[in-house]
Amino acid sequence: MKSKKRNSNSRKNRSNSKHDKINSKTRKNSSKNKLLILSLSFLILIGTGYIFRERIPFVNSIYHSLFSRDYYVFGSSFDSYQKQDPFIEKIMVLEKEIFSNERIKSLKEGSEYEIEEKPFYIVYLSISDSKSKATVIKGVGEKLEKAWENAINNSIDYKNKNGIEPVWIKADIVDDVEKTDIADLNEILEPYYEHFYRKGISFDEKFELSLIESEINANKIINYDDDVINHKKLNEYLEEYKSISIEEIPDYIYQFSTIGYFLDENNRIYELYTDELNYGRRKVTNVDKNLVEGIIKKSAQFLINNINEDGKFVYGYFPTYDKEIDNYNILRHTGTIWSLVIQYKLTGDESIIPKIDRGIEYLIKDAVVYKDDNTAYIVERKSNEIKAGGNGVAIIMLTSYMEEFKTDKYKDLVIKLGNGILELQNNEGGYYHVLNYPDFTNKEEYRTVYYDGECTFALAKIYGISKDPKWLNAASLSVDYFIENDYTKYRDHWVAYSVNEVTKYLPEERYFEFGLKNAELNLERIYNQKTSYHTYLELLMATFELYDRIIENDIKVAYIANFDIHNLVKTINHRASHMLNGYFYPEYAMYFENPQRILNSFFIRHDIFRIRIDDVQHFIGGYYNYYVYFDKINSYGAN
Repeated sequence: MKSKKRNSNSRKNRSNSKHDKINSKTRKNSSKNKLLILSLSFLILIGTGYIFRERIPFVNSIYHSLFSRDYYVFGSSFDSYQKQDPFIEKIMVLEKEIFSNERIKSLKEGSEYEIEEKPFYIVYLSISDSKSKATVIKGVGEKLEKAWENAINNSIDYKNKNGIEPVWIKADIVDDVEKTDIADLNEILEPYYEHFYRKGISFDEKFELSLIESEINANKIINYDDDVINHKKLNEYLEEYKSISIEEIPDYIYQFSTIGYFLDENNRIYELYTDELNYGRRKVTNVDKNLVEGIIKKSAQFLINNINEDGKFVYGYFPTYDKEIDNYNILRHTGTIWSLVIQYKLTGDESIIPKIDRGIEYLIKDAVVYKDDNTAYIVERKSNEIKAGGNGVAIIMLTSYMEEFKTDKYKDLVIKLGNGILELQNNEGGYYHVLNYPDFTNKEEYRTVYYDGECTFALAKIYGISKDPKWLNAASLSVDYFIENDYTKYRDHWVAYSVNEVTKYLPEERYFEFGLKNAELNLERIYNQKTSYHTYLELLMATFELYDRIIENDIKVAYIANFDIHNLVKTINHRASHMLNGYFYPEYAMYFENPQRILNSFFIRHDIFRIRIDDVQHFIGGYYNYYVYFDKINSYGAN
């Protein structure tokens, strides 16, 4: 009986145990269901908040405070909805490249700049819709990732608040900071050409008020005449673009440099140079034919876009103020048409021809005047001056036009303009430079060495189309004058052009020697010139063409044994690369008032980033000949 009772109890216990298990499982399932419901509800709440966060300020505020602070760290943290935003897509492309860079990885390990013995990182994001001046937005943090995250969040806030869709983004990561006594700034700035100081400046140790280099130079924050910070310009910029001002310049400032990257409209990313002369421009490993061809086409298109219906160009711009240059120069007008002929030679684009023709007609109607039936001049109307160089450049352009389009349309005019030059040439080969108009009396014997080379080049060009020896005799007389008076000291591109042209018809050894010396004696200075100095490449390329003709035709020139062709090639390639510092890439243009107006043009940094039609002309002239002779240049350099 006892045994049965135990068995009965055992069955009862087993039954109770089974019941307990069922209850436990039910409770667990219930808990899971509750958790699932809570999770789904939470996700729905988040999703609803995200969708409506821009429409309901209260929801947006809550959503941002809950989730934004630690959300944007790296691309993997962005959700699929956000990744559809073009700006977020750009940020992801940018940060992937930046944080895979070895220099950035090294910087992440520890910042040399510290506040209260803690690392301090600063990141700037410059954003532009490509049509208006970039806004520069900052993020700081004790870790580089945090500074980057804050810069992104601040940029998103700005973008959403102002309804801007960034097309271009530039990232600047501070890698070096130097505390500087303001009293020492004058001495620091003194060696620099205008706008050649290439550091950012913070006005406090925490970088609460700070400007990157591009902001400083694009807005004339530094007075380079007195080598001081321009307090007035500084506040004008701060008030307009940052809604703040600074009462006085502090006793100490913080100079800083950055590692930069630029992302363009097609999400192509470019690492930027950090050395002083190339600072802030995309790195170019090889200035090859394709690159140069693209630059010529784009910059020539800038000129085409700036020629009016009457054939007159917009003379130029001051990008800092987005203002046209209120001036005109008919000599530069003529040279600019020459560069459009070059553009046609390169592209064969027939849509350019009407623009060229309009420019020529403007020149003829506005500026050609006649002293008599056989003698013509180019007059500068605003000053009533006749400049020898005006005749020279007009002849160069018109003969180039006739050669390219196989016409003699302007031959009669060219001969009459040539006669005008002959009247200005003296018995030794020099030229009288400036006459008064309308009485054609003498005004100024000498104005610029350019006129001498322009006139001599022109006389040789007339000989090329007429074969009348009087033109070649006059041109050779002037080259003899250049040799006797050592014109190599002027480092003049027009002299190089003229000697190269004359030697096509008079292969005199003394002329070849002078042409080679005109470059070689100046190579060191040309190589080391800090400004873009666009005419230097023209001088070098005219010399290279002359050298190549000596070699190809086996012309006996004793000086060739002493001529260092490798040094010439090295200097040519260096100048071709260095001149890109004067090209308005978007990473430069985005900091000015009207980026689209100036994009792909050429500028003169030390003259308030001036863009003028003749500046663009000379850049095109040098680059075109570099393009034509590119393969030969590098074949000589390799031997």
